Amino acid sequence: MRFEPDALLALYRDGLLNDTLPFWLPRAIDTKHGGYFTCLDQDGSLLQSDKAIWFQGRFAWLLATLFNTVEKRPEWLEAASVGIDFLNHHGFDSDGRMFFWVTAEGRPLRKRRYLFSEAFAVIAFAAYGTAAGEASFHRQALDLFRLLLKFHTTPGLLPAKVNPAVRPLKGLAMPMILLATAQELRKAVNDPVCNEVINASITEIERDFLKPEFKALLESVGPNGEFCDTFDGRLVNPGHSIEVAWFILDEARLRGGEPRLVDLGCRILECSFELGWDREYGGIFYYRDARGLPATEYWHDMKFWWPHNEALIATLLACQLTGREKYARWHQAVHEWAYAHFPDPVYGEWFGYLHRDGTVSTRLKGNLWKGPFHLPRMQWYCWQRLAEMKEANKGASRNEDRA
Repeated sequence: MRFEPDALLALYRDGLLNDTLPFWLPRAIDTKHGGYFTCLDQDGSLLQSDKAIWFQGRFAWLLATLFNTVEKRPEWLEAASVGIDFLNHHGFDSDGRMFFWVTAEGRPLRKRRYLFSEAFAVIAFAAYGTAAGEASFHRQALDLFRLLLKFHTTPGLLPAKVNPAVRPLKGLAMPMILLATAQELRKAVNDPVCNEVINASITEIERDFLKPEFKALLESVGPNGEFCDTFDGRLVNPGHSIEVAWFILDEARLRGGEPRLVDLGCRILECSFELGWDREYGGIFYYRDARGLPATEYWHDMKFWWPHNEALIATLLACQLTGREKYARWHQAVHEWAYAHFPDPVYGEWFGYLHRDGTVSTRLKGNLWKGPFHLPRMQWYCWQRLAEMKEANKGASRNEDRA
């Protein structure tokens, strides 16, 4: 098993441009009502016309980001505008918050107490504003981010999952999504709130959720990081934790390899990977219990597509930032298992849900949760990092030649 950067670069780049994107474009675009369909069967046929609002933001962000960083293809910008327009026409409720699930026409079906639709709309508006050269979308992104922060930090504005008077808890999801959202917004908007939120989120994750005694990053803790010895309090989602790790490692990269952040990101990656990797069948478990007790969710031992996408990013970033061979081996191990089981050789793209042994659980390619985000983001991001590594190696070789 060898880590071969040139081959990986070509595979991720070509997989994105020649397999993943062609599966979704143009069939995901609703030419009648606007927005994107994501509920697709194995062959891309439509299973349901309802739309997830967060995917309008996710796919619009991806397309605008590819336009900004890869190639200024008009079709990418036009496709991004489809999601942006749908968000502005159908995504918002009267209180400024966003729906989660709407009909094909945009009629609201469900509004969740989580702020994920808003977070993905922020990054979509930010990236699209840059791609289209329209500062109004940057302002909209910043205004929506500030509203998101208001709802997150003001007690009582959002209902709690569990009665806070009896069992107060907070989740890892919010500092994680705030960190990633602020990082993307910062690319478009020079506002102090971005770095403030980034620093605060990293501090909260390390202080309250990372538990060295369990060698785990917990999903839920008390308001001040207290351990809650319940199913929820012991829950670890290795893919989620690994995603947090690469957000922190990416911040370290952007800060010139800041050692403290490299160390923190690698510590989270290592404990999450060690806990999540299935030593019998390979692949990454969906849920684990921090104390090694039985996990309550019935899909705890399934293999979902997105944790493997996040692990590919995190291990590659750790390799890039530290040069340690261990992370190259981990990247190759995840790569070999994922690419042996998830890709569909007939119709392209990836299956999303596998049994523990890697056999396909359901043939669908998309629903309200799976769509054009985690896989193409991984392919794009790993392609970019491998290109950086290749250029750095060329520079080192030139310096050696001159010496």
